[in-house]
Amino acid sequence: MDDKKERIITIAEQLFARFGIQKTTMEDIAKKARMGKSTMYYYFKSKEEVFAEVMRRDSVIFKLELNQAIARGKTPQEKISNYVLARMKHLKALSSYYLMLTDEYIEHFTFVDSARKDFLDFENITLSTLLNEGVHQGIFDIENVETTARNFAICLKGLEYPFFTKDMENDIEKCSNQMLKKLFKGIEAR
Repeated sequence: MDDKKERIITIAEQLFARFGIQKTTMEDIAKKARMGKSTMYYYFKSKEEVFAEVMRRDSVIFKLELNQAIARGKTPQEKISNYVLARMKHLKALSSYYLMLTDEYIEHFTFVDSARKDFLDFENITLSTLLNEGVHQGIFDIENVETTARNFAICLKGLEYPFFTKDMENDIEKCSNQMLKKLFKGIEAR
């Protein structure tokens, strides 16, 4: 990627996280990146386009981190546990960004919804794969893997907001492990 384009994306991400999409302007990004607005518009037509690129880049990095966490596990349970913990820690690291997306969700519904759908599809496929692995090894007894994966993804989504806005933020690992223990009890073969 072009160095100038990369600098724009990096600076924009910092400004979006700090001030939100609405309060950040192309002029703000250009000024902080030490380039003219015309240079900014050469690479991006709007701040929404810059934001889309920020989200795309973060999504690629996030998915790579999740896949690496899964690869460190030996059993399906370890792989799922590693996935959940990496997911929650990554989102915690991006908590100011996450809160900004939540706060501005309505104004950018179509745009943010598309990015969320992409991640939800990735998560459903990943969880289905891990659950199927457990079924094939005789570790899990699941009647409908896709439905179970979807329900599991919904549970994870439900944990995000409390983790990053309440006092639970320091107990990510503990709370994740408690939830997983209950999940595994319900799906493990007897």
